[in-house]
Amino acid sequence: MLTTASNDAVYAYAEDEADSSACRGACLQRWSPVTAPALASAQGDWTLLERSPGVRQWVFRGQPLYTHNLDRHSWSQQGSDVPGWRNVFLQPAPAWPASFTVRATLAGNVLADREGRTIYVYYCADDSADQLACDHPDDTQVYRLAMCGGGAPDRCLAHWPYVPAAEGESSPNRTWTIVSIDPRTGRFAAEGAPGALRVWAYRDRPVYTFGGDQRPGDVAGGGTGEWRGMRNGLRAFWLRDDYMQGIL
Repeated sequence: MLTTASNDAVYAYAEDEADSSACRGACLQRWSPVTAPALASAQGDWTLLERSPGVRQWVFRGQPLYTHNLDRHSWSQQGSDVPGWRNVFLQPAPAWPASFTVRATLAGNVLADREGRTIYVYYCADDSADQLACDHPDDTQVYRLAMCGGGAPDRCLAHWPYVPAAEGESSPNRTWTIVSIDPRTGRFAAEGAPGALRVWAYRDRPVYTFGGDQRPGDVAGGGTGEWRGMRNGLRAFWLRDDYMQGIL
């Protein structure tokens, strides 16, 4: 996803064209054009739109670019919930497994399993000075076990069960794969090993459902962990229109 140098999300407006902007007047109270410096020049996918004398706006693949003035944080993408506006992506998101579904929730669309249960991903950065990632099965599982079950594997499996891959299912790409996991340790296991689970993984990280979700569309497990799940925690696998539609 494109962002500014300060990590503000970048948006495109459906009413715009490569050589003209429909966002003017009152629209600019909520949206700010991503302006280009005086010496900038067009190159490749990038062109320029002159909004007014001396004020030029960046255009990417024919779409003038903006930031949303009401985004509260650098990672906020609230502007994409406004009709006609969307985030800007460099490439389509890879297809998810055919057995997965999409469910509407109060906060947006989420990826769900075949029964409609919300799918969650686990993120972790350890407490070292380097803040290294620790969410891969080859990494320590101490943080995840503490987060999902107070250190007890049985409680983790009850609260956050893995998403199983049905017999006959196969990986659609290198992003969504089927892995073998030892449920007692959370680490990779040899395929067919006693007690091993065959589960779905996103970028080699297993995905989960939440035992506290009662019905399709529930996202009660979202934000579990430190800093509302932004670090050492679990988050629902959110989907926005851009993820489903691909590049602009």
